[in-house]
Amino acid sequence: TDHLVQTSKFLSLILRHAPEKISLALDAQGWADIGQLLAQSASHGRSISREQLNDVVARDSKRRYAISDDGLRIRANQGHSLAAVDIALPPATPPAMLYHGTASRFVEAIRAAGLLPGARKHVHLSSNRETAVAVGARHGKPVVLAVDAAAMQAQGHVFYVSANGVWLTDTVPQVFIAFA
Repeated sequence: TDHLVQTSKFLSLILRHAPEKISLALDAQGWADIGQLLAQSASHGRSISREQLNDVVARDSKRRYAISDDGLRIRANQGHSLAAVDIALPPATPPAMLYHGTASRFVEAIRAAGLLPGARKHVHLSSNRETAVAVGARHGKPVVLAVDAAAMQAQGHVFYVSANGVWLTDTVPQVFIAFA
């Protein structure tokens, strides 16, 4: 599983943030040709077999990656920092409440500015508290913020849901956040 984790981290770097590190081209929706990904990875000292790639995609508990229906292309489902990538999700109606997990040390900044995407293109939200707790715990003492998604949408904010169930929106103004 160590190889699985290392390969997943490498794919996340290449498919979300820095395809140029291995001279890989992503299309406007973030898709990369799998043959090119494997060849470019190998030529940059990171040999990945098609079986290993399929294993990483299949076993990723967060379903971070998608393989195209024809089996020829791969992309990250969300989390891109690349300005040129728009994964072209249709707007979706969110549940009334969504949740954002963060570390306690970020709460004051969020109180001041709301939730901002940082290096990513969107703020990531979950439909349940448990996921938000797990996300927050990755960064320190977890805090779960409740977001009034219904009120946001009523005021014109647009939501998207990625293939792996992560809710995305551009920003969350602090007025829509319940600080427990």
